[in-house]
Amino acid sequence: MKMKMLSKKNNNVIFFWWLGMIMKFCFLLCACSENTSLSGGSKKINSFGSTSIVKLNTEDNQQLVIDNGIVSVTLSRPEGHVIAISYNGIDNILESENDEDDRGYFDVVWNEVGKPSTFQRIEGTNFSVIAADENMVEVSFLRSWTSSMSGKDVPINIDKRYIFRSGDSGFYSYAIFDRPEGMPAVEVDQIRYVFKLNQHRFKYMALSNTRQRSMPTMRDRDTGQVLAYKEAVLLTKPINPQFRGEVDDKYQYSCENTDNTVHGWINFDSDEPVGFWMITPSNEFRNGGPIKQDLTSHVGPITLSMFVSTHYAGKEVTMAFEEGETYKKVFGPVFVYLNTDSSKNDNTTLWSDAVQQLSKEVKSWPYDFPKSQDYFPPNQRGAVFGRLLVQDWYLQGGKFQGTNAYVGLALPGDAGSWQRESKGYQFWTRSDAKGYFKINNIVPGDYNLYGWVPGFIGDYKYNGTITITPGGVINLNYLVYNPPRNGPTIWEIGIPNRLASEFHVPDPYPTLMNKLYTAQRRDKFRQYGLWERYTDMYPNDDLIYTVGVNKYRDWFYAHVTRSKGNKTYEPTTWQIIFEHEQDIISGNYTLQLALASAADADLQVRFNDPSIYPPHFATGLIGGDNAIARHGIHGLHWLFSIDVPSDLLVKGKNIVYLRQSKALSPFQGVMYDYIRLERPSSKT
Repeated sequence: MKMKMLSKKNNNVIFFWWLGMIMKFCFLLCACSENTSLSGGSKKINSFGSTSIVKLNTEDNQQLVIDNGIVSVTLSRPEGHVIAISYNGIDNILESENDEDDRGYFDVVWNEVGKPSTFQRIEGTNFSVIAADENMVEVSFLRSWTSSMSGKDVPINIDKRYIFRSGDSGFYSYAIFDRPEGMPAVEVDQIRYVFKLNQHRFKYMALSNTRQRSMPTMRDRDTGQVLAYKEAVLLTKPINPQFRGEVDDKYQYSCENTDNTVHGWINFDSDEPVGFWMITPSNEFRNGGPIKQDLTSHVGPITLSMFVSTHYAGKEVTMAFEEGETYKKVFGPVFVYLNTDSSKNDNTTLWSDAVQQLSKEVKSWPYDFPKSQDYFPPNQRGAVFGRLLVQDWYLQGGKFQGTNAYVGLALPGDAGSWQRESKGYQFWTRSDAKGYFKINNIVPGDYNLYGWVPGFIGDYKYNGTITITPGGVINLNYLVYNPPRNGPTIWEIGIPNRLASEFHVPDPYPTLMNKLYTAQRRDKFRQYGLWERYTDMYPNDDLIYTVGVNKYRDWFYAHVTRSKGNKTYEPTTWQIIFEHEQDIISGNYTLQLALASAADADLQVRFNDPSIYPPHFATGLIGGDNAIARHGIHGLHWLFSIDVPSDLLVKGKNIVYLRQSKALSPFQGVMYDYIRLERPSSKT
């Protein structure tokens, strides 16, 4: 009744009050809907607080705390180590039982020329706030080198940066390396971030859709039996009996740079599962190109962000600086991402969410928020596009589209030099089915354009330096790659794809298995001890391959030594037997010999005479990629085009002898990518 007595003006007031309440309710409803999980309708906590402010607490002279309402991180001051990460009711995601400098840190492995390597955690000496408001905080922990540090600290100025933004379920980190004039010579083998997680909580590791599982513990490794090298351990007394008899080795969890984008751990021991993920949205700052392999996560529980390493490559990819050489580069940013979901024991949801977050980060790359003037934002970068074709007149058709070719920019050098290059930025893409490619977001500078095409041997290099300017776009039009070829194919073994995976990868020893790979045939090469199966298969005589009779799947995946017992080994000599039914053509035949890996090897090639010395061809001592021991199906790629004078061959039966002559360990040897014999060209 009172409502009827209200004036028209009051009616309007009430109307707008109710309208405001309805709008507020709708806003809250929408906010809640955004916070539902990615599957199953369960609640996802990590995106709550999207309107919260970022708070920086620097009152403690030895620590600082940065809190964005979702994640709170404690950093040592001025060192810049990550001491604690608080999230979703967990006080510290990291291993609080470790020393404060052994939880989340940035390290470098380096050496003075000719001296042993030094492992060094980089500790800042000068802390500063780069930016701070309610939306974002960026802090710096700078360690500047002085001559008083000679021989004790890596001679590079290193600035570690951390970025916290409102609404992010995590934080960003990057590092700036700077060598002004006057610094001494140095070799740098490794640059990385390390996060050691709470061992009592994080027991499930995920690297990809198919490579994820519950994991053993560091205690399980400590009580196990060390195998041929310290990283490989047979678990003999694990806490969880399901791991008894398995082999654990951090190298079993490596992957190529192009796939090393998101990995981490899940904690199922809290009220709601929590995931910790390392997300790398770009490979431009990593060394060795797109297919170089490196570490990811492994037992500890440990999660890594690898920027530079010699893994699966050896000292050939070391960053070697001469005395006085200047240098500057930004490594990162990478994103440490945390998520949670109320679905108990649902690893699928957390992994899928991490993959979706990766997609968001990739779309946002390059970021526009880092404050360092050494970081190149989107509007300062350029692009290159074109089309790659292949021309090989000895194959039917003659011309081919560069389907799924790898095309990239790296520092100027010889064809293929990109895989041994570690100082500069690299920018890679894959062409489409017709060979079209575009490379975006290139840092300004001078580059060569490189490439290779699966199915064809050799490396492509564009004839000319490409200069990228801010905002510049370069159209290279049609590019033609002429792969190495001196004549028609007589026979071939394998597939030219820079891998040894198409060859015979043996079954592992039943007592030395990692169950993660028992049902995955394509990843069987990651099992421990496969190199020893060669001695089992060929205890006395070596591999013999007869062209036209054998298939390439009969070819053992690695040309290794033979064990003679008591830790002694002997060289092995493989044979390729083929019939040359036609008359021998005067001139040079060509043996195209492509290697997918080499580890302290000397491969000798002889034709129809197994004992002639010197051999008709020898690689000399090559390789340090350790791919045989570290479960890699390839390391660095090698290509040798070997002239074979016609008087070395005969009409009828011929034998090519391949002898790997070094035999001090079980890991010396090579992996073959592809072998082809060509007869002399009839073209004039």
